[in-house]
Amino acid sequence: MSAELLNRARAGDRDAFAALVEPHRAELQVHCYRMLGSLQDAEDALQDVLLSAWAGLSGFEGRSSVRTWLYRIATNRCLNMLRTSARRPMAATPLPAPPPEPSRLGDTPWLQPYPDLLLDDLPDQAPGPEARFESREAVSLAFVTAVQLLPPNQRAVLLLRDVLGYRVREAADLLGLTEDAVASALKRARATMDAARSADRPPPPAGGPEERALAERFAAAFTGDDVEALVALMTDDVWVRMPPLPFEYRGAEAAHRFFTAIGAHRQGIARMEPVRANGQPAWGQYVPDPVTGVLRFTGLLVAGLAGDRVCEITHFETTVGPYFGLPRTLA
Repeated sequence: MSAELLNRARAGDRDAFAALVEPHRAELQVHCYRMLGSLQDAEDALQDVLLSAWAGLSGFEGRSSVRTWLYRIATNRCLNMLRTSARRPMAATPLPAPPPEPSRLGDTPWLQPYPDLLLDDLPDQAPGPEARFESREAVSLAFVTAVQLLPPNQRAVLLLRDVLGYRVREAADLLGLTEDAVASALKRARATMDAARSADRPPPPAGGPEERALAERFAAAFTGDDVEALVALMTDDVWVRMPPLPFEYRGAEAAHRFFTAIGAHRQGIARMEPVRANGQPAWGQYVPDPVTGVLRFTGLLVAGLAGDRVCEITHFETTVGPYFGLPRTLA
């Protein structure tokens, strides 16, 4: 870090301040997303973090790196949001047909996907020596969903220790906790995460031929009229989710019932526009307008993969389309 740059920023030079924080913007937004589970909330939090950093720059004494200082602000801002703010209301489009009885009701109706286009902006910053999660797993929908089940302090400790790799002493300093409190929170958080993590095989390499082949087979089966062929591509313990609707279906049998119930809508999808979300294959779904014939965007579908099978299917509302460059209509 240039001392001259820091001094200029402290003197009110906004360009100098931007030069200090811009290299960390992308990773801070991902951190806020992991904490909050919502891209909209993460964007709001990041703006608050940058405003707080600008306002508090005179108090930065340089005892840590600018990056660590920003992570302190970001983590505590997210903790404040989790503790004091009600979740923004999420509009939900009714299902096209009455759904079967769900396996359970979901706990994270605010969950949103994260575009891979934003992940491309992450700096080549290796996690600290004590990180336990690989970067791809730590941004997957399954991981982010599981993190949302943790109480705020456990969530922060897990991300600082096991994703970013900060040591116990560093995490305690960032959070204003004792080292014993960090160790205790981490133990409980790891137990919850271990219970939530799937024992399935790891996904095929991102963007590789195995992933592309499986994604193409899934997209074809999803828009076809053969539920058996679709379910044959799933693991026995597949999850089907559709936030902000609360219904969740677990297992191939439950998935079979669900996709049979919405079969007419599924077969009406005329185009699956491929994108990527959370390091996973995803598609914008388009159906023809019954009057004009123009293809209309109806939602985003994200597939989690395990080996040569699909282990998770999540459908998101149309509100996420702009983040992925998906237009409302296609000719």
